[in-house]
Amino acid sequence: MNGWNGTILRIDLTTGTSYFEEIPRQLLEEYLGGRGLGVRLMRNSCRLDPFDPEMPLIFATGPLCGTAAPASARLSVVSRSPLTGTIFDCSAGGRFAWDFKAAGLDALFITGRSPWPVILTVAPGRVEIVPAAPLWGCTIPTTVAALKDLGSVAAIGPAGENGVLFANIMMGEGNSDGRGGLGAVMGSKNLKAVTVSGDLKTDVADPTLLEKARQDIMRLFKASPVIFGPLGISEFGTPVLVDLMAQRRMTPTENFRKTYFEHSANYSGPTIRDACGATKHGCYGCPIQCHKLSRTGAPLPEYETLSGFGALNNIDSLHAILEANDLCNELGMDGITAAGIISTWGEIRGAFPTAGELPGLLNDIAHRRGDGELLSLGSRRLAEKLERPELSMSVKSLELPGYDPRGAYGMALSFCTSNRGGCHLSAYPVSHEILRKPVPTDRFSFSGKARIISIAEETNAAADSLATCKFAFFGASLEEYAELLSAVTGVAYSPQRLSVIGRRIVQTERFYNCSNGFSRANDTLPERFFTEPGSSGDGIDIHPIDRVRFEEELDKYYRIRGLKNDGCFDGADFLEGQP
Repeated sequence: MNGWNGTILRIDLTTGTSYFEEIPRQLLEEYLGGRGLGVRLMRNSCRLDPFDPEMPLIFATGPLCGTAAPASARLSVVSRSPLTGTIFDCSAGGRFAWDFKAAGLDALFITGRSPWPVILTVAPGRVEIVPAAPLWGCTIPTTVAALKDLGSVAAIGPAGENGVLFANIMMGEGNSDGRGGLGAVMGSKNLKAVTVSGDLKTDVADPTLLEKARQDIMRLFKASPVIFGPLGISEFGTPVLVDLMAQRRMTPTENFRKTYFEHSANYSGPTIRDACGATKHGCYGCPIQCHKLSRTGAPLPEYETLSGFGALNNIDSLHAILEANDLCNELGMDGITAAGIISTWGEIRGAFPTAGELPGLLNDIAHRRGDGELLSLGSRRLAEKLERPELSMSVKSLELPGYDPRGAYGMALSFCTSNRGGCHLSAYPVSHEILRKPVPTDRFSFSGKARIISIAEETNAAADSLATCKFAFFGASLEEYAELLSAVTGVAYSPQRLSVIGRRIVQTERFYNCSNGFSRANDTLPERFFTEPGSSGDGIDIHPIDRVRFEEELDKYYRIRGLKNDGCFDGADFLEGQP
């Protein structure tokens, strides 16, 4: 089979049994891999509690991984989030995805709960479940160092072991399957780590066409100022957004009470490069190299983490933000959510944390002790328990990232329509509303945004299923990646067909969510954004969002999706005719 291995490995940790199974070719062709395949494999389990032993934790890579396709050494983890209750996918790049594919797998389907901590080790035709008691309680770096001889490592830290609802699964290279708490799902199964190794090659149907398509994409990458320009993500990484958000008055500050932070230059892209000697780094084989490492080789924070531990919590110390990022990576928990929870707590108690308080708070959260016990539950539960539910800046219980929705109305809508919850990556309208030059004036308009967001969601669902980095689409499009996919698999794909697949995936996720009680009531922003202005200045006025126009555009989105006015499908016949 070209592109795919055609194989899923099923593991039952309760019984300690495993077996390889063939994946029907139709499922691979119609869901591709990654997010799409993982979501399809959740069909019979989507209503289970996230911590039910039978809730699957699914790792899945895509048909382009293992080939010369640019920015495609990626893998998704799919399950149901204990933080939000929504169907949840997390995508991460790196060597782990490449070795996963080289081990002969398209997907790994883990159920059950081991009686004791274990490690799962996978190589071509070989599976071992090994006791891991000595590593239980260890940080991510210690765990990865102990297991590196077994291959690439995906592990949880103390946060995942202790059931922190936003615990991450961390890859050995510093990448994370972050947000939503899938590390806590892994911890509930007493699974400390998964290691993969292999040397199997991915067969390609048409190497000549693949090389042509690859060259076309590389030309588009090099022509993109967002990727390879002097202020592009290849040069500075995502911290280049720090100054852009400040210029656009979109920086979430003091738990979204303000939209401008006067000290944000303290942790901007150029500042980090100068202070940390940032060097280029990236996922395995990726030409973009958007990740940055410090002089000591430690992963430097992405924009969202910088903004969260910076402006959102009124902290201007680069050293404190870097230390918080390191701790989140070591303890295995999501920096965006951790920062959002701390800022909610800060507003409720009337004092945001000092730079010196952050390390202790993060350690307490990961170990669920002291104030960390309450903070480990997420901002919605925290705010409800402290009788200030309106101060949780979240959608569907997922804390909002570093883009104030009052400054870009497509982003505002996408936070609410995202099946994950308040996520910027589901539609990722950054390129449309933030990166364009001159600065787009329609960022303060809802006109046409329902159509733009629905198309973007479908494009990103297809990209996550290929599985390809979203940053690739700052230069290339589905047209180029359809050509790549056709060359790899020998199956005729067009951008239109990929969009249809993306739509099917998005619709399936919403169907799962609706079956678990989600509806229009969950597709909205916190009240603050409809009633309070942001920080105006430099000729930019940040007004409260017009609730009437928001609801009108949400109605349009529902009509595009074929949903009822409550945001759900008409009856359970949605699955009829689905592959």
